[in-house]
Amino acid sequence: MGEGTGRTRCVALVGPYLSGKTALLESMLHAAGAIPRKGTANESNRVGDAAPEARERKMSVEIVPASFEYLGDRWTILDCPGSIEFAQDACNACMVADLAVVVCDPEPERAMTVAPLLRFLDEHSIPHLLFINKLDAANDRVREILSALQGVSQRPLVLRQVPIREGEAVTGYVDLISERAYRYKPGEASDLVSMPDSVVEREQEARQELLEAVADYDDALLEQLLEDKVPPKEEIYQYLQKEIEQDLIVPVLIGAAEKDHGVRRLLKALRHDTPDVAATATRLGIEGEGETVAQVFKTFHPPHTGKISLARLWHGSLKEGATLNGERIGNLMRLHGGQTSKISGAEAGDVVAIGRAEFLHTGDVISTSGKITAPWPKPLPPIYAMAIHAENRSDEVKLTGAIQRLMEEDPSYSMEQNPDTRQLLLWGQGEQHLQIGLGRLRNKYNVGVKAERPQTPYRETIRKGTSQHSRYKRQTGGHGQFGDVHIEIRPLPRGEGFSFTETVVGGAVPRNFIPAVEAGVREYLSRGPLGFPVVDVAVTLTDGKHHPVDSSEQAFKTAGRLAMSEGMPNCDPVLLEPIIKVALHIPNEYTPNVQRLLSGRRGQILGFDAREGWPGWDTVQAFIPQSEMNDMIIELRSLTMGVGSFEWEFDHLQELTGRAADEVVRARAEAAQ
Repeated sequence: MGEGTGRTRCVALVGPYLSGKTALLESMLHAAGAIPRKGTANESNRVGDAAPEARERKMSVEIVPASFEYLGDRWTILDCPGSIEFAQDACNACMVADLAVVVCDPEPERAMTVAPLLRFLDEHSIPHLLFINKLDAANDRVREILSALQGVSQRPLVLRQVPIREGEAVTGYVDLISERAYRYKPGEASDLVSMPDSVVEREQEARQELLEAVADYDDALLEQLLEDKVPPKEEIYQYLQKEIEQDLIVPVLIGAAEKDHGVRRLLKALRHDTPDVAATATRLGIEGEGETVAQVFKTFHPPHTGKISLARLWHGSLKEGATLNGERIGNLMRLHGGQTSKISGAEAGDVVAIGRAEFLHTGDVISTSGKITAPWPKPLPPIYAMAIHAENRSDEVKLTGAIQRLMEEDPSYSMEQNPDTRQLLLWGQGEQHLQIGLGRLRNKYNVGVKAERPQTPYRETIRKGTSQHSRYKRQTGGHGQFGDVHIEIRPLPRGEGFSFTETVVGGAVPRNFIPAVEAGVREYLSRGPLGFPVVDVAVTLTDGKHHPVDSSEQAFKTAGRLAMSEGMPNCDPVLLEPIIKVALHIPNEYTPNVQRLLSGRRGQILGFDAREGWPGWDTVQAFIPQSEMNDMIIELRSLTMGVGSFEWEFDHLQELTGRAADEVVRARAEAAQ
């Protein structure tokens, strides 16, 4: 395949939780000679186990870069979290990578777990290949695994290798382009062996399928195949490389990272098939030839060292002290796992860490001219929240700043000061995502935080009207206080809010005191007889009395509030609960499960239809009480192998009666004591 080109390329390792990405990174680094021995998951000493949370939970929770040289080329591998709750980092890493390696489980029934990831890659035309990992422990044949994976891929999957089996054990593979056979040797390069007779027929069949798949996008190759001509392998490599770069086909390789099986073959495939940085910049529409252009894709706030912005250099070169976007660039570093090393400069293709650049944010493009822009995916929408507050009141301001830094590190976190419940809400992608966020607030940013389930913003209204006469009278040593009002209270249609009118005649209530009556009425509406804000009520001031000396705005404001507190309990108050409209997206095989989930949460199913642009997926529309929404994502993912998702918005308020309403009102009263 030739000598090293000296190119610098970047690959993202992505795939579902427990597919073995971090183990694959460790094997790649060992095979390339970048580490003397491999770490293990149990010892939490692998390069990808950089974050304290990753070591504690034995899972990746953020992008971990690692660099090495292999056969004369320079590589940066971005090891990405597999949990769907940390998908933001995986998406951001894929955006700047030249190619993504999707690490897959060898179980056909788990093929669905890579569907959202493959969809994202294809939506953004990101070249990718599949690495079927843990094949040593597979119970299914590769063709069955491949068929299941093809069912969730929009692009044709092209098998690059077929396994050699001895009994049920996979002991090697045949490369379908070179037609060479290899026997695995744990920890070492595979041995070149003669192709076993038992695999010849399958190899020829699979090779023909590969050539036909590639020929679908190349007329010259198709013509050769129609004439029964077999092109030389060098031409096949070229056809394959071109179609991978255009995200037309997806090669599939096999192996077992823990045993180093297939890892060197993967490295060589990456070396040949991964596009260079110029092709990736063109794909992203990033211009700027002749100047320095870089893009930030990850932000870190390590303790004691200040902000670090991880960026991919698209064009030109970068040195400390350079001016980009009108700002001076400070320290330049390279991150390798949890280690940081200072560097003097970087070239196009490099992934570089920029220190203490407060003006930089994830997704930013920086350049010599400051005029280069590029699209960047929106943060994932929030789907799970916890109400939080600082353990010490004096830390409330500090807490807000810490959350801002947390959101910089992972834009799929968001913060909301709910005006209805007056709670500070931290939003994220799931329970584990938020637990790690809370841990970082405490351990990384030194802010003790208490968390609880968010309150539901219930309302109350009335079912009938009433007339109320109330008088506020207080005599003191000087001027007294006197206000006398007659009001009518009546319900309004749902969603109308509140209205105040007056029909006072003859100056019974002086004009200058009428706004004070309205102010008193509005003040009462913040907490009605059931303990919740009142909506959909109309109040009319019909009559009253005043005293020429003792009446005042404050007296009439108090009289208005008193009239409401005395009259509202007579209006048949009723609790209203907020109803959310949700659109749940799931593979259609799970649609019945999701319908049962909604029914169990008092949901009203509005209907379901095929999800647009997602073959094999449904979208279920439903109304569901907001009080039932908080942990729904946990159950939804449990029912759908982790791939279910939803979008939501407030729709309307609905009456809640019976035992459920009584429990809500009782809890409100207890909380007020």
